[in-house]
Formats: sequence, structure tokens, C-alpha cells
Amino acid sequence: YGCEGAEGQIAFFLELFRGLARDGVGKVVISAQHRGRLNILTGLLSMPPELIFRKVHGKSEFPEGSPYLGDVISHLCHYCKLDLDGHNLMVSMTKPPSHLEASHPVSVGQTRAWQQEFKDGFYGDKHLPGEYVVNVQIHGDAAIMGQGVSQETILMSHLPHFTIGGAIHLIVNNQLGFTTPTHCSRGTRYCSDIAKVIAAPVIHVNGDYPEEIVRATKIAVEYQRRFRKSAFIDLNCYRRWGHNEMDDPTYTNPLLYKVIREKSTVPDLYAESLKTKGIITAEEINKLETDYSSVLSQKLLQIEHLKPTESEWPYDGWKNYKSCETAVTEWDTGVNVQLLKEIGINSVRFPSHFTIHPNLKKAHINARIERLNKNAAIDWSTAEALAVGSLLYQGFNARISGQDVGRGTFSHRHFMIIDQSSNDVYVPLNHLSPEQVGKLEVANSLLSEEAVLGFEYGFSSVSPYNLVIWEAQFGDFFNGAQIQIDTYISSGEAKWGLSTGIVMLLPHGYDGAGPEHSSARLERFLQLSDSNETKPDSDMVNMYVVNPTTPAQYFHLLRRQMIRNFRKPLVVIAPKILLRLPDAVSSLNDMEMGTSFQPVIGDNVEASSSIRRIIFVSGKHYYALRNHRDEINAQDTVIIRLEELSPFPVHQLRMEIAKYKNVKEFIWSQEEPRNMGAWSYCKPRFENLVGCKICYCGREASGPPAVGIGELHKAQAAHVIKAP
Repeated sequence: YGCEGAEGQIAFFLELFRGLARDGVGKVVISAQHRGRLNILTGLLSMPPELIFRKVHGKSEFPEGSPYLGDVISHLCHYCKLDLDGHNLMVSMTKPPSHLEASHPVSVGQTRAWQQEFKDGFYGDKHLPGEYVVNVQIHGDAAIMGQGVSQETILMSHLPHFTIGGAIHLIVNNQLGFTTPTHCSRGTRYCSDIAKVIAAPVIHVNGDYPEEIVRATKIAVEYQRRFRKSAFIDLNCYRRWGHNEMDDPTYTNPLLYKVIREKSTVPDLYAESLKTKGIITAEEINKLETDYSSVLSQKLLQIEHLKPTESEWPYDGWKNYKSCETAVTEWDTGVNVQLLKEIGINSVRFPSHFTIHPNLKKAHINARIERLNKNAAIDWSTAEALAVGSLLYQGFNARISGQDVGRGTFSHRHFMIIDQSSNDVYVPLNHLSPEQVGKLEVANSLLSEEAVLGFEYGFSSVSPYNLVIWEAQFGDFFNGAQIQIDTYISSGEAKWGLSTGIVMLLPHGYDGAGPEHSSARLERFLQLSDSNETKPDSDMVNMYVVNPTTPAQYFHLLRRQMIRNFRKPLVVIAPKILLRLPDAVSSLNDMEMGTSFQPVIGDNVEASSSIRRIIFVSGKHYYALRNHRDEINAQDTVIIRLEELSPFPVHQLRMEIAKYKNVKEFIWSQEEPRNMGAWSYCKPRFENLVGCKICYCGREASGPPAVGIGELHKAQAAHVIKAP
């Protein structure tokens, strides 16, 4: 994927770096397509050519003994510090998947997080972001118009809580997408017409003229620096060879490539221009080419001797968060009860001049204060506020993002309080105490999943000190962000060694809401997990998947995510009905110092010898099963909850089962259809690791996750409950 035909990219980057450095920018975050990446890495970003040659020869880009699996050569990235005319500039490239444009929201999120680290813009005393940290995005002409995430990202980057002070966009306009000509890849005149959605200026420049590219770059840089808004450069160029080195483009584009074959290369055209002006001689040009070719030949000979080093991550805070235990560890995440009460009461405090919605004041604010003052059990939203507030109290930052997260889809959260007279917004958790250091950012997002989740992943990858939460409006809405989940969240650490502590909240539960509002597709995340079904898991699983049933469990999960000394993605199968279910409450004593998250919750049974049946369950289905058991007085049955599925809680399950010596029947019960939920994941693990054979009880296999007919839903639900 060389940049032949688009060599002007080099001129763009060189002028870009110089211009930004001269203006006081200290860091640039780049997300780029594959074409020309290796040229930029070796030509401008100081990546050793021998490292690339090693990769071509099938060798690893990581140190010997590294656990990372690596990625293809066209996805190589680098971080470096450049000295440009006495100005220092840090440059980092965002890790890319093969899904074009998917890395751009990630880089925007990383840029915003770096702005927080450097107190840039809204995180400091500046009115506009982008003073010290600037984002640069490189697109292909077909991809920027064809991929919906392009528009999502461009729109998002100019919205509150997502803006970064504009980005500088370069479109490498090959006038071709793989084999697709422009008239088949877009219906607009220019591939840059997408910039119109934010009224961004577009500079069209001929890729055969490097000096004009420099001029265009200067204009784009000056525009971003002056107005803190995005600018686009449409680099009209071509792709001299096929889509890759083995591709023959003449099969599908013969006339275009007839013109290209007869055309002089960009370096030759520019060299001829310099010779004509008397700036350089043919001998000097030949010497430059010969010398560089000789250097590359020498580097090629060094590939057997090169010892790759661990990539330097540009933030020292990660140095203490690099590895995790080879066992599953338990963390004390409890907090002093008196402090929790104080945090809880302050979580609903508001300025005296605010006019509060009467229903909110009665059912949320006053109710929370009353419960806390009476030491009564607390609900889900209170536990969430206590978890986040206690982390802020300890100096961590928090950020929650997604559609309607300030209020919550189910009107339960209310992290933001709105003045009914002025529409002013107040976030009580940012005013817990005068000495408070940590801050909560409540980011109600645009109606996007892929770009927003990519942004939050990028944000979380920069610093381990931010609790970053993305909440789907309903659980299965993550579908729109599947690329980010597959290529970054579930596999980024294994491929690149890039850690993240992102939390995904996915509301789930079968309550008659229909096919698209019932399931968080738990089975998909369990399939993505690298949990082992033949030997016990450790903390080293690629991501944690949990299905908590109490507010206290959720409290401990959020706190554990920040308290422990490593970072892993956390997928929370979050509640809907449990948010207000009277039985789904917790005592503050369950969050007291010395308490922690419990991967398995057993039954409190005195006559254990009388137990003949154990039902295993995960999630809110537990409450329906328990109520039915109590109704029919099934005293020979206990229900054991799996609160954590990945890593699989082998040890805790063995301990629970060992309490009951006379059990004859083991059952797995779930709300989800047989081909969904946790059944297929749990069955081999129970048999191979726990040592018991379990029977299935639940809905039959289905195409859609849930039915849309109310009577049918009720009949299915009744059958599932009564079947065990």
C-alpha cells in the first residue's frame, strides 16, 4: 500500500508538523488509512526501516516473549518526539483496523483525552480546545463518502463534550476505491462534499505539485489555529499500482491505468522542475536516490540482529497498569458508610435558585435523601451515584456518554439537574466538596453508536485514571458499533498491547418490549471473550462480562474497575425493570469497607441436606424464579446466581455446590432463547471445570431475540418460570 501517485502526503505532513510546532502545539494525534502509512512512518516519524523489513519477512514487531499477537504490516503505528526548528512535537498514530474510517472516532476520543491531560481548552482556562493538542485525519476518497462513521465522526467532533477544536483532514483522492470508479462510489461532485455538513472549508490541490500542497497545508493549519474548526484538503492524485502490490488494476480500469502508466511520477516531475530552476542538478538527484537505496539495503541486512523494544506509550500513568495476575483476584472496593451517606445526599443537592421539576424533587431527590437518612435500602441509581461519587472523591475522573445518559433512558439517573425556569444544567456530583479533584463529565451524545463508542474507547485508552462509561439506549443498540467492539475493545490488547478500562452498559431484560428492546445479545460478548472452557480463567481474560442483580454488586463493579491495578473492558448486562424493583435493593452495609463484588451469589439455606435441585441463573431472571419457588414452596431447590460470566467463576461455583451433598439435578434457567444468552457458554464450563452436568430450561431457539406479541410473551415467560 505504497503512496506512489500520492507522494504529496509527505509534503503535507512535513509542513503540518512544522506549522503546528511553530504555533505552540505540543501533541498531534493522527488517524490514517493504510495507503502511504509505511512511507510516513519511516520518512517522517523515525520508525526503523529494518522493523518493517522484519515484518515483511514474517517476524514479530514485538520483543521476544511478548504475548501480543500483532497485526498486518499496513497497520503498524509509531509514537515519536520530533524536534522541528527548535520546537518539540509529540506525534502518535492511532491503531487502525482494516475497517476504513473506523479509527477516526478513536483518534478524536484520544485527542479529547489528551486535552484533558494537558488542561487544554474546556479542561483548563482556555475557552477553545485545540490549543496544545491537535487531531489529524487521513481519508481515502471512496471511504470518506461510503462509510457512515465518517459523517458521524465529523458531526460529533463539533458537539459539546466531543469537540476537540477542529481537526485537519487530508483526503487522499485516488479517484478510485479498490476497483470502484468515482461515479459508482458517490453521487456528489467532490469526495469532500461531506465537509458541508459542518460548513468546513475545502482546499482542492493537485497532487503533482508538492509546493502547492505545502501552500494548501499552511492555509488549513492557519484556519484551524485561528478558528478552532475543521479544515479539509482534497489531494487530487492517483494510485500508481493496484490496490495492493499483487493486484492488477487493468482488469477493471484499463483506460485509467493507460493514462497512469504514461505519466511521470510525482518525484520525477518535481525533480525536473527543480533542475529547470537550477536548484539541483541531475547528479545530486541521483546521489540522493543512490544514498537512500544504500541505506535501505544496509537496513535489510540488519533484520536478523534487530531486537524490537516495547513500544513507548506516551503517558507515564500506564506504567503501573501493564499486566494482571494469572489468577482471578478479589479487590476490597467498599467505602466508609458515613462517607457514602454524605456523597449520596450531596448527589442530589442543587443551588437554591434552581427551579426543580416537582416530580423529580419528590420521587428522586427527596426520596434518596430520606432513604439515606433512615439507613434504608438503596436502589440502583443511588448505588451508581455512590460509586461514581466515591471515585471522584478519591481523585479519579469519570465520564459517562451515550444517548440520554444525563437523565437515563428510563429516567432513573439524573446526573444532570435542569432548572425548569432557565434550562441551566447542574451536575451535583461535581460539587461534593470544596476540595474535590475528580470531575464527572456527562456527555449526552448524538444519535450514533459506532462513532461515540469509538470515541469513548479512544478516550479510555489514553489514561487509566478515567472511569469511562458508554451506555446504549437499549442493550442491542450496540449493534451499530460492532466494528469498534470487534476490532478494538475485544482484541486491541491482544493485537497491540493497548489496554482500556471502558465500561459498556447494555440494558437487557425480557419484559415484553419486543425484538429490539429486550436483549443485549449476551451471547455475542461471551463468544468474543477468550475465556477458557477447559481450564480455570485468570484476570488475563480479554474482557469482563457481568450480569449483576443488586445495586451493591453494580457499585462494586464500577469501583473495582478503577481500584485494581490493571485495566480490562467491562461489559455490564444492565437492568431495566431492576432499576425500580422493590426487591432489587441493597443495604449500605453491603458497600461498607471490607466488602467486594461477588462473582457468585448463593442461597441462604439452613437445611442444606434437604436440597435436591440447584438452579443456576444469571441476571434479573433470578427474581422471577425465586418468587415462583417461594409461591410453590419448593423447599428442595436453591437458586445460585452467576453475577460474573467472564472470567468464569469456577472456584466460587465449586464452593457453593459443595454445600449441598444430596443434589440430584442441576438446571440452567434463562430468559433468552436456547441459541442466545449464556447457555452455550456455560454448559461446557460446568461440565469440564465445575464437574456437573446441567440441563437447559428456557425459551426454544429463535431468530429474533424476543417476540413482539404481548400474549405470546406472557405465555413464554410463564412457561420458562414453571418449567424447572
